[in-house]
Amino acid sequence: MNKQSGIHYLREHREAGSSNPVPAQVVRIRDTVVAGLGDLLQGAFDAVDDSLFELANNARSNNEQNRYFEAMREIRIKRKGVERHFQNAVAQLFANPPRSGTVAADESLASQTNSDSLSLVGDDDLEEQVALNAMITKSRVHFQGPLLQLQTRFSVVYPGASEDIPVNPMAPEHLCSAFVEAIQALEIQIRERLILLKQFDRYVVSNLGMLLDEANRILIQAGVIPNFRYHGKAGKQQDSSAPGTTAGQAPGETASAASEQQGHHEGAMFEQIRQMLAHQRANAGIPPRSSDPNVHVIGGAELASLLGALPQQPPGEQVSGNLSAGKPVMVDLYQVVQQLLAQTGNTSDGKKPALNEMDEDLINLVSMLFEFILDDYNLSAPVQVLISRLQIPILKVVIKDKTFFSKATHPARRLLNSLARAGIGWSESDEKTRDKLYEQIHAVVARILNEFDGDVTLFETLCEEFEQFLARENRKASLVEQRTRESERGRIKSQKAQETVDQLLQKKLARYKLQEPVRNILLNGWSRVMFLAYLRDDVEHRWPQTVRVVDDLIWCLHPHQDDEERDQWVRVVPGLLKSLRAGLEEVSYNSSKLDEMMSDLKHELTEAFRANALAEAMEDAPEPEPEDEDDDPISHQTAIQRQQELEDAAIAEYVAQIDAIEIGNWVEFNLVNGASFRCKLSAIIEEADSFVFVNRMGLKVIEKSRTDLAHEMRRGRLTVLEQGALIDRALDAVVGSLRSKAG
Repeated sequence: MNKQSGIHYLREHREAGSSNPVPAQVVRIRDTVVAGLGDLLQGAFDAVDDSLFELANNARSNNEQNRYFEAMREIRIKRKGVERHFQNAVAQLFANPPRSGTVAADESLASQTNSDSLSLVGDDDLEEQVALNAMITKSRVHFQGPLLQLQTRFSVVYPGASEDIPVNPMAPEHLCSAFVEAIQALEIQIRERLILLKQFDRYVVSNLGMLLDEANRILIQAGVIPNFRYHGKAGKQQDSSAPGTTAGQAPGETASAASEQQGHHEGAMFEQIRQMLAHQRANAGIPPRSSDPNVHVIGGAELASLLGALPQQPPGEQVSGNLSAGKPVMVDLYQVVQQLLAQTGNTSDGKKPALNEMDEDLINLVSMLFEFILDDYNLSAPVQVLISRLQIPILKVVIKDKTFFSKATHPARRLLNSLARAGIGWSESDEKTRDKLYEQIHAVVARILNEFDGDVTLFETLCEEFEQFLARENRKASLVEQRTRESERGRIKSQKAQETVDQLLQKKLARYKLQEPVRNILLNGWSRVMFLAYLRDDVEHRWPQTVRVVDDLIWCLHPHQDDEERDQWVRVVPGLLKSLRAGLEEVSYNSSKLDEMMSDLKHELTEAFRANALAEAMEDAPEPEPEDEDDDPISHQTAIQRQQELEDAAIAEYVAQIDAIEIGNWVEFNLVNGASFRCKLSAIIEEADSFVFVNRMGLKVIEKSRTDLAHEMRRGRLTVLEQGALIDRALDAVVGSLRSKAG
């Protein structure tokens, strides 16, 4: 296996590549990914240990059992070393990310592996390579969107990379090759290696989504192509507001062009808002300030200097101690500034001070921004209270640095977006005094109110610290959520298995009057075999066989007069008894009771064959009573179906909205008693039609079916919260409001 192209390339690349410094934007991603993959890998190794123990327990010979126990011992001894090797290999991928050109060459070389060269590859290596390729292909299809975005953003960040030579250290083929290289130290056979790969796929590769999303989020916060759009022409990906770069452009030029185009987009929106505000002034008959000889227009640095002396909160609204006290209060910023100008008196030239139109528009825009924030249902009320304290500090920032509305990466704007995004999952029911997130938001707001002196770098510092805090908290929550998700999947699948087995047996046994020993074997013994077979059916495919045993047993207890049927009975019974005993022994059924049960069963089968006991029992069974003609079950069934159809039609549109909710989206449930709580969709378990929601810490909060959720939404007790950046949503709302007023 160590001769495979992926591993061979990975080693050659590390040996040839120098220890390049990791770009600053990627350091956080590397640390998060290495830690996250390490935690996921631990779950995979735990599952491998369980699988090998189960195989050893069910082994058919001592040699086979010893083989599995030896593999368990080998993996346990070398597990820590493999985990370290894998994490180091992943970290190295970020230091020297493989170029797609070289990978393409490797793939081209692999594609030339025809029948002549395949003779050089062992069967075990080929089988492992097939499993590896299947794992990679599945993950690339499943995570196509996040992978495309991440590759595009990494190609902007890494020197020497471009659209023509993209890089992505988190590509599944690189991570899988790193793992296969790490397990070369394990001296185990192909079957155990395939089990290892299967659990790696199940626990690590299948859960790459949360790490890919986190990596994209970090790069977006760093301003790397924040508005991504995919254009499927020749496989190119572009920023929605940035034209594609040519092959001759350097990565730095690409990032610069993207940033410039994004700035143009934001600037155009700001200019559009200013024009609509100017149109409002013109309609109101307000003349330009510069045309009034009795007015001294104040703006720019002069206005910023005046605002510097303004308290961070206006008189009467200042809150000492706990900033979360009270309710969010909207400050009339325009009135505050007008009062400030009035206090300064006439200027040195004897003219009355007045704002210029540009600064007046900015003040009005900040007011409209906070009106939106304080009306935004997506923000929890306690977080709204805290953010409302920042109205005057943000006004000072905007007057001093007018790029706040035209630059998505402005530190103050990024901080507000981060605070809002973090607070979306904060519920009223959470304990403020003991909640780390709430304390952190409270501390950020307090530092701005106490320390902001006009230097915008304070917002940049606070933003970095807050995002680092969020990354740590999200990493912990992701691990808890992963365990919650796995636990719920296992519980729901077990519940589904038990319900299926019970319903099937009850349905089959209801048709026939079987003797108590037979019912006892099926309900108290064979049902366990069926339960395990249902759970493992995706791997072992034994479920149909266990159902066939039930059908064969019932058939053998029927009377058979025909010679051909009696001959078949003689052929079926020995294998049936053998299957029953083997299955019950497999589930560790009580050995003393097992012999007694099998003896009773043989007696029942013999009696059925010899005396047609089952036929006599069926004859003695009471005949079903004729149904009352007035009581027509068909009409009742039709009425029920008609009612169900009406109910389904009523919630059809809501079911479509439920299906539109994606994993990771936040929602709010409102209870009948008026209380509410917020949670995040963590998993959709299709086979059980179950939606599992977790809180910010990753713990399960509620589980409901698709239909139940549709009913909750119809009653107004379920609200899907918007996930977009706060300032962007606010600007869109402001534009919509101004357009409606103009209309």
